[in-house]
Amino acid sequence: MRFEHLIEINAPATAVGAMAPLFTREQLWHGLMQRVQTPQRFPMGPERCEWRETEPGVYKREVYFGPHVLHDEVETTPMQRLQFTPEAHGDTTPVRLTITVEEPTAGRMVLRFVYEALGEPSAEEAYYAEYRHNAWLHNDRDMVRTLRQWLNEEGL
Repeated sequence: MRFEHLIEINAPATAVGAMAPLFTREQLWHGLMQRVQTPQRFPMGPERCEWRETEPGVYKREVYFGPHVLHDEVETTPMQRLQFTPEAHGDTTPVRLTITVEEPTAGRMVLRFVYEALGEPSAEEAYYAEYRHNAWLHNDRDMVRTLRQWLNEEGL
């Protein structure tokens, strides 16, 4: 199972008309690192997250959703890519998320989100795949909306 989508971050022509602030790459990266270090600040985020940097750019995390604790590792390539690799949890096939910052033309940035199953999904997981894809897309749009709000309010 693989699911991929793009979310446009900077579209200079439309941003002027919509009064949407343009991100610098540094601001966008700072916001993305908030998803690693303080995911509880985002809509539908966990209650808390504990992390430690095990080597430069590599984070081991424990993410708390009520009584459920998820463990993952996040590898970062500064200003370019985040890769969230979860440990197996229960009967569910782990799904790796890679977020890549792309700049097809100067000043125009997009985020590429790629979700990949780390094993063969069960029949039930396959049945619900479209629902999961929609939930991931909605969550990623919420994340970008939150980053825009932070940029407006705090300068990120």
